[in-house]
Amino acid sequence: MMMLHTPRLSAIPRLRHGFFTRAGGVSSGIYDSLNCGLGSKDDAAAVVENRKRLAESLGAPADKLITVYQVHSPDAVIATERWADDFRPRADAIVTATPGIVLGVTAADCGPVLFADPKASVIGAAHAGWRGALTGVLEATIARMEELGAAREHIVAAIGPLIRQKSYEVGAEFVERFIAAAPTNAAFFIASAREGHSMFDLGGFIRARLIAAGIGEIEDIGLCTYADDRFFSYRRSVHRNEPDFGRHIHAIGLEA
Repeated sequence: MMMLHTPRLSAIPRLRHGFFTRAGGVSSGIYDSLNCGLGSKDDAAAVVENRKRLAESLGAPADKLITVYQVHSPDAVIATERWADDFRPRADAIVTATPGIVLGVTAADCGPVLFADPKASVIGAAHAGWRGALTGVLEATIARMEELGAAREHIVAAIGPLIRQKSYEVGAEFVERFIAAAPTNAAFFIASAREGHSMFDLGGFIRARLIAAGIGEIEDIGLCTYADDRFFSYRRSVHRNEPDFGRHIHAIGLEA
């Protein structure tokens, strides 16, 4: 199993985190091999085993890993204990101050962002696709962390593997939506080779939102899910005419 780390999060005592590649699981075919997506068409038993292996790689039993039912929203929830997979809240970010719980978000091109306030021992995980990032999921995650005692100037945020600008072509309506929200958002687009299309910098947009929110430190792992076959990619699967795609879980937890 290949688990990627960022230096600043790795330096925080009692903190476990990982941005995972697709290696190290039991799934096969297009899901090869660490597919953790409950919503995929993969064999359910394989997904359960993959999630178990992922949790154990972070030093936790499988029943301590929690995720949400992601809906590309700006909503963040607080976790004080584990909920059953069948009763996941509809949200796109989770925060906790409870040791032993591992927070996970699924992604396959969207931006996973892990958060930690080492002084307050509060952590968070957000799924920031373009829609969630534009409508405020990052800011909601920070606000929820503050409810548990975190201070935004003490928070370290780490941006994981996501689809990068060279691979993220969008149409004119997409660009117009961002510019309508704020004219300065034009800075996150460059012209595409195709007329009427642009290339979108999701990673840069996420970083800018975190800076504007007053986050103390920001790391970016800098890897592209589309260009790098070590990762699942929704867009790559579409371009290859595959019937479905695997999903990563990227996760963070406080040692019990």
